[in-house]
Amino acid sequence: MNPYWLAIDTATDVASVAVSTPTGTAARSVRGARQHAAQIVPLLDEVLRSSGVRLEQLAGIIVGDGPGSFTGLRIGWAAAKGIIQQRPVPLIAIPSLLAAAHAAGVETVAACYDALRGQVYGAVYRFGDDEVKTLVAPAVLTIAELASQSPHAVLLAVGDGAERYGDAVRKWTGRAPVGLEALPPLAVSLLALFAYDGARRAIGDGATAEPVYGRPAEAQVKWEASHGRPLPHTSR
Repeated sequence: MNPYWLAIDTATDVASVAVSTPTGTAARSVRGARQHAAQIVPLLDEVLRSSGVRLEQLAGIIVGDGPGSFTGLRIGWAAAKGIIQQRPVPLIAIPSLLAAAHAAGVETVAACYDALRGQVYGAVYRFGDDEVKTLVAPAVLTIAELASQSPHAVLLAVGDGAERYGDAVRKWTGRAPVGLEALPPLAVSLLALFAYDGARRAIGDGATAEPVYGRPAEAQVKWEASHGRPLPHTSR
């Protein structure tokens, strides 16, 4: 298999890019959602330059799927789509929540992104040798609801949602939550998860594909409420 794969994750406040090579992985990240749009292309350029990988060498692109920040996800997906227009290669999506769980490095872990309104985008995963089981599928939940749905004890909870509701997390896991900035770049985990059964979904038409946002954007909710009908899809 061609070892040159590029991964992009912009689902959270921490954006990261990574590329795999025969000798290892190069990665860069930037914190601050307001920086994503301005910094994603420089991050891509820097990672490719530092690794010595050219676009024409890439075997494929892995992009962090939702749920997560509506604007952040669109920035990452737009960057990935821009690349495959220049270099027609497979586009693979892997949940960013799964990447955060993998980056934690423990067997059973909850990944929680802040969804506001007292809720998180949450999921629970259990890792084994090159495989992962989804114990609780990604959904919009409170920490208490996520805990009640998990069939196994959770060793750790990670993410900005876990931090925001730290008291509930400590009551559930017995440990302090771990923030995203304390984890390795999630793009590195996206590259690692490519080999895990059931972790990835292939994107058939990269031009029209969309990430899983988790819930509609606030602007979409207001538009649909005022017009009494679903917002037309931009790709139609």
